[in-house]
Amino acid sequence: MRTGRTEVELPSPWDGTVARLLASEGQTVEVGTPIIAVEVAGGSAVASKADSAERSVVPAPAPASQPPAGASQAQPDRSQPDQSQPYQAGRQPVLVGYGVKASATTRRVRKTARPPAAPAAAAEAADAAQAAPAPAARALAKPPVRRLVKDLGINLARLAGTGPDGTITRDDVHRAASGTTARSDQEVEQNGARTASLAARPSPAGEERIPIRGVRKHMAAAMVSRAFTAPHVTEFLQVDVTETMAAVRRVRDLPEYAGVRVSPLLFVARALLIAVRRHPLANSSWDGDAQEIVVKHHVNLGVAVAADRGLLVPNIKNAGELSLPELARSLQDLAETARAGKATPADLAGGTITITNVGVFGVDGGTPILTPGEAAILAFGQVRDAPWVVGGQLAVRSVCTLSLSFDHRVIDGELGSAVLRDVGSMLEDPVRMLAWN
Repeated sequence: MRTGRTEVELPSPWDGTVARLLASEGQTVEVGTPIIAVEVAGGSAVASKADSAERSVVPAPAPASQPPAGASQAQPDRSQPDQSQPYQAGRQPVLVGYGVKASATTRRVRKTARPPAAPAAAAEAADAAQAAPAPAARALAKPPVRRLVKDLGINLARLAGTGPDGTITRDDVHRAASGTTARSDQEVEQNGARTASLAARPSPAGEERIPIRGVRKHMAAAMVSRAFTAPHVTEFLQVDVTETMAAVRRVRDLPEYAGVRVSPLLFVARALLIAVRRHPLANSSWDGDAQEIVVKHHVNLGVAVAADRGLLVPNIKNAGELSLPELARSLQDLAETARAGKATPADLAGGTITITNVGVFGVDGGTPILTPGEAAILAFGQVRDAPWVVGGQLAVRSVCTLSLSFDHRVIDGELGSAVLRDVGSMLEDPVRMLAWN
């Protein structure tokens, strides 16, 4: 299942066959809406919700009617459990923690008994059944894996699964993809249908259309909402980070950082955490309903990550309580998890302040849009050599641009300038991080 910002694997609570799809791929449905119908043992159709903790929903039996005189009453089949009891008619379960939702559900029409077929017709049906070829075995793969297969343009039927009971895993798909070359004009055969490969095919008019859904749809809605509800102000500061770059090189050689990729972002993150501690109002949010400013006394540091499915902003919980080596490992784990598409909703929720590292794209600076629920975001530009005056003399130094966007309802110009100035001062002289920590 794909939520607004991530993919979640949901095992089926039923052992059966998908009878039909009740929602198309990419369609946005409300919580509690059935998405598939599953044919279980005994011929019952159950409506599946997008939650693995739910149970089957089976239509309640119709009220018993008086049989005609002389007709024998059929005894109910007690071999199957009564699945209509857990829920009342007209009620259906929704996601855990949301209670129940009263609405009509799509149910399969109950089959009625048919009269016995004539002997000749039965014989013809038996011959036809013997002549019909047996259906091909369907490859076992979870929905996110099937989506990955489709995105990479791989034939699912040709993959050998290494998971339990021959289930195809992500590693199986990546191994298969490593031996192929994706071409924009190539088409691949998948499940008997011709589907386009990774790149979208242009239309005859020289344009292409990309569906807006999933992470991109959620990100667009959040950015539009935030841009037009919070009054943004952005300030810029050029900083000489020569000493910070030297500190990065020295830290990389320390045994405490073995196996960790240490980058200037580590020192930027530490400087922002210290600046927030010195100016707590920067780590807050605006509660318009309650007409209150909520100051957070914990820092969940968000880091914007450019993943294949769009921009993700997972956050490090209680980042202000971590040591520098712990912060370095957390930054690395966060980026790897997000890029692999394994960030959970919990990883993406609860951020209090964000850093976006635009410098990795060769950009000096920008005006970042606030993450919803936060009052400030810091953009870290590329580090490059530039002429700089040091002690009255012109020298070549490592220089970068810091950009701080903030919600002017919460943070005024004086406070925003103080936060940005403190971050810049600590990057010019990393010793200040020890003095102010």
